[in-house]
Amino acid sequence: MTIQTDGADQAVAVPRDGRDSRWEAHRARRRRQLVEAALKAIRRHGAGVGMDEIAAQAGTSKTVLYRHLGDRAGLYGAVVQAVDENVLTDLEAAQQQGGDVVTRIEAMVRSYLALVQRDPEIYRFVMTRPLETTEGDPDDPVHRLTDRVGEQIAVAIRGHLLDTGRADEADTLALAWGHGIVGLVRASADHFLTGRSTTQLSVDAATHAVVELIRPALAGGPRP
Repeated sequence: MTIQTDGADQAVAVPRDGRDSRWEAHRARRRRQLVEAALKAIRRHGAGVGMDEIAAQAGTSKTVLYRHLGDRAGLYGAVVQAVDENVLTDLEAAQQQGGDVVTRIEAMVRSYLALVQRDPEIYRFVMTRPLETTEGDPDDPVHRLTDRVGEQIAVAIRGHLLDTGRADEADTLALAWGHGIVGLVRASADHFLTGRSTTQLSVDAATHAVVELIRPALAGGPRP
């Protein structure tokens, strides 16, 4: 609904044209279709996929891609947003499995690493910014994704610290450990699951290694 003013400077609500709403719905639907085509093209051609290959996968032209997604940076942002939604959905499901804090973090770490192993080219695409984007920008999509994952883990850690009599340091430790764990998991994924290392670890082995490092800090009951 748009707002116009009448001659007496009073706000008057003007119903939006139904065609506008239908057009917006069409654009949103078309955008989702193009992002899905981009994901398929990345899996097929690798993280260095070109716009021509994405357009061919979508059965359209680059002009249509640019119209709905903008330049390569716009495409990149749309793909990261789609991956972001999938990652957070998986992490929330993992966190709902129950158990103590270590068990829940273990499930979240395994979920993240399993996604990397399942879709390595998508992961490489997401973690390799195009030249049009700037690392460190507040709106950087990779930082938004890793920050949200870190916040999910921090929530679990904070609840555990509160339950074990460490309320005085719960906020500080939860944030530092939550985001630190994300950095650790990301480094492990980059090294062991995407072909950079001559020694390959399975998802279970990589998860175990991460969890064993953080377990001592979260072990034990309430402190005196």
